[in-house]
Amino acid sequence: MSFGDAWGGNAIGWFFGNLIDAFYNFFYALFNPGSWLSWLPSINGPMEAEQKEALMRFIYYGASVEFFFVVFAIFLIVTIIGFINNRFMWGCVRGLEGFANIVGRTAAWAGLLMVLQQIVIIFMQRVFAVSEISIGFGVTVTHDVSWWSEQLKFYNAMIVTLCASYTFVQGGHVRVDLVYSAISYRAKRVIDMIGSMVLMVPAAILTWLYGWFFLWRHLVVPNPSASSSLDRLLTQSRALRWNVETIGFSPNGFNAYFLFKVLLVIFTAMILLQAVAFFYRSYLEWKEGPESEGKNLDKDKIGDETAELAANIH
Repeated sequence: MSFGDAWGGNAIGWFFGNLIDAFYNFFYALFNPGSWLSWLPSINGPMEAEQKEALMRFIYYGASVEFFFVVFAIFLIVTIIGFINNRFMWGCVRGLEGFANIVGRTAAWAGLLMVLQQIVIIFMQRVFAVSEISIGFGVTVTHDVSWWSEQLKFYNAMIVTLCASYTFVQGGHVRVDLVYSAISYRAKRVIDMIGSMVLMVPAAILTWLYGWFFLWRHLVVPNPSASSSLDRLLTQSRALRWNVETIGFSPNGFNAYFLFKVLLVIFTAMILLQAVAFFYRSYLEWKEGPESEGKNLDKDKIGDETAELAANIH
């Protein structure tokens, strides 16, 4: 029996019991990867019984109370260390914001790719009146024109999901300011800390809980349910098989819509990481004062003074 079950008679006991269990669960998962990752060599292929059970464990624990408390315990440890050693916390801020910038700056090129592909599609349709387009160097990929047209939605989804944290770091999101500009510097930092923990984190967690099972219901059958217990999922694993979604909106349209679900999960994880980074930065700027505002912030340089001024005002 776990501490969470033993102390679960009240909310406080349940919370601290699961928090203690988190350390055991973390190290058990770390030293027994086969119990939940042995399915990886058989992605979209036949699986043995042990691999099916491992996959069901992975699906269950990916959006479970146990996983939440493992992540929460790691956050607590890192935060406590950061409170003691602010240089460590600044390092976490640089690392998390740097990760968001790298992913965002890379994914932003999908915008150029989307424009170029749209030009090719229009040119090939209107000038050559072709029904298929082949693209490739060495290995050629051939699809109907409608497939390439619908694929543009995926590029757009990449920009929205993978660039959201990057845009947040760059200060590019629109904000409705009714009180924020009129209060003191330290009060702003307090609002930022509260907002990151009270608004960003719960929204990210709820989206993850929805998106995680939404993803796996389009990858395997029988469809896993968020309300199913681990024992029930392990029982269902006997009939488990891959069933990757390959149905498009049109007969010859883009047929990898499961990738949109993958992007949703990645987006949620990045927003959660950015919420932590924003909380750390807000705390450090609150503690160190106005001179630390924007410290170690890697912002893009537009190269135009007027545009830079407009961006700063925004």
